[in-house]
Amino acid sequence: MRPEGIAPTADRTLGFMVPARGARGQIVRLDATLNAILAAHPYPEPLIRLLAEALMLTALVGATMRLHDGQVTVQASAKGGAIELLACDWRAGELRGHIKFDAQVPVSDGMTLPELFGKGYLAITVDQAASEERWQGIVPLEGHSLAAALEGWFGQSEQLPTLMRIGVAGSAETGWLAGGILVQHLARAEIGGERLDAGEQHPDWEHVAALAGTTTAEELTDADLSAEALLWRLFHEEQVRVTPGPTPVRGCRCSAAHIRDVLLRFPETERADMRDDKGLISVDCQFCSRVFAIAA
Repeated sequence: MRPEGIAPTADRTLGFMVPARGARGQIVRLDATLNAILAAHPYPEPLIRLLAEALMLTALVGATMRLHDGQVTVQASAKGGAIELLACDWRAGELRGHIKFDAQVPVSDGMTLPELFGKGYLAITVDQAASEERWQGIVPLEGHSLAAALEGWFGQSEQLPTLMRIGVAGSAETGWLAGGILVQHLARAEIGGERLDAGEQHPDWEHVAALAGTTTAEELTDADLSAEALLWRLFHEEQVRVTPGPTPVRGCRCSAAHIRDVLLRFPETERADMRDDKGLISVDCQFCSRVFAIAA
């Protein structure tokens, strides 16, 4: 699996498996896509890092799905903190997200999730189009990172041992880069064996988790280190299979036609109250920071 001759690529997903150890995973890099999403609103730097982490989590989980197999949504609703709403979603490589926050509430690096959000919860929803299945998990907003909260939820609620590492680097002047790795135990039923439950000790999973756990934020955000090179660094003694995934792109799906269709579902009396003196209804899309003036 030596990655000779393979150059780093920004805005990329790479799936991988370590079949002998019963593990699978994803590596995701966000560059231009991340900066396009962040540019929609003037976020303070601590919230930039938080939104970048949330977008990375969404992309890591979303990239594990087949290309056209549905949508992953990560959303946090809260009261009493600087953040009122955080929303991100992924569909077929299209990624979007935003944070609604109170600019009058000061934020700083190192704040815990309860300090940023107050009282609230994080919900992750997976809609699988092919099977028409939908599941949702509710994660307490505890600790210092969304990744740690979601990692614990996978292990405890889904009985799926999971490891996540995320890095965010950059500045307003240079731009932002985010990288992440997700590694999960591959249910042995998928390869003809038993499933490993959360908390159960198994040498194969312990081995993979120990290696993947050495991944640093600096490695994940090293523009000169390709995903293949990182996998080689972690698992050079293992047989690893890689599968390139969809290229992440900024994917706000708002359009005048779609918004008009939604508005026409409202009764005329309600639409009349929405219209301005020109007969137009203004709709603000928070994902792309655009205002649509719709005749409906």
